[in-house]
Amino acid sequence: MTSILYIGGTGTISAACVRRSISLGHRVAVLNRGSARRPLPPEVELIEADIRDADAVRAAIGDRRFDVVAEFLAFTPEHVATDLDLFEGRTGQYVFISSASAYEKPPRRLPVTESTPLRNPFWQYSRDKIACEDVLVGAHRERGLPVTIVRPSHTYDERMLPTIGHWTDIARMRAGKPVIVHGDGTSLWTITHSDDFAVAFTGLLGNPAAIGEAFTITGTHAPTWNQIYGWLADAAGVASPDLVHVASDTIAAFEPELGPTLIGDKAHSMVFDVSKVTELVPEFRTTVTFDEGARRILAYHDANPEAQVVDEGRDALFDRLAAHARSAG
Repeated sequence: MTSILYIGGTGTISAACVRRSISLGHRVAVLNRGSARRPLPPEVELIEADIRDADAVRAAIGDRRFDVVAEFLAFTPEHVATDLDLFEGRTGQYVFISSASAYEKPPRRLPVTESTPLRNPFWQYSRDKIACEDVLVGAHRERGLPVTIVRPSHTYDERMLPTIGHWTDIARMRAGKPVIVHGDGTSLWTITHSDDFAVAFTGLLGNPAAIGEAFTITGTHAPTWNQIYGWLADAAGVASPDLVHVASDTIAAFEPELGPTLIGDKAHSMVFDVSKVTELVPEFRTTVTFDEGARRILAYHDANPEAQVVDEGRDALFDRLAAHARSAG
């Protein structure tokens, strides 16, 4: 039985990994502030502490050791440095969740592999993840830190809509309003259900062959954005959604907040070679494609009205973008 400490544990990806670890018979503890975004299985030990408060974490974990520490809440080199101070020498494997958005943008060739350069001049989030990796690789080389780096791409569950408008897009579809799709909608986008991700992730935990290595974990399902929006419309009961295509640069000009995630990631076709992780975890494969994923998302949101949040600012932005696109021809 492997003892695993998840830092986070209730997010889109980490909650699925916690469930998978429990199903495999591991001993699982979750460290977070106690505000669960998703319910924890009853077998999980909850350790309440804020990972940003090192003294509180020390008090909460005492002198405990873990076979694996899986870090889902580190986003800057400072976060990683705090983790190393807390856990180095107290775990047999430190697993850092990086991001596939760290791979060079735009990509020079597809599919992307683990040897693709890490460089994203458009998105600070990605550059921070790269800087975190640099700290960890240095610690591994200099003093043998038992680190494994994982790079997910767009991973979702039934609570998370993958479009730029989230539920606002569904509300607009159902109201017959135009829905904005970045680019021409034909770029390929790898989208992975969290339950599939969890199979690969948990297969790396406690695996000595994963130490000192980085792994891309995505599925092999890469539909176009037009397909993604189309499947959401089908699931929402909208036969002919009014999809309006707008260049990512134009969207960013209207709403700079969207620029980094579009130009630094979603504007490009992204297809990944996952042979490295499947060599260690041969049972990993895509079992949930997004046509099914979209049905699960709509079923959840329709059953939970509190999740149906319309962003008024984003709604107004989409009206302006649609008017601009149509006036431009």
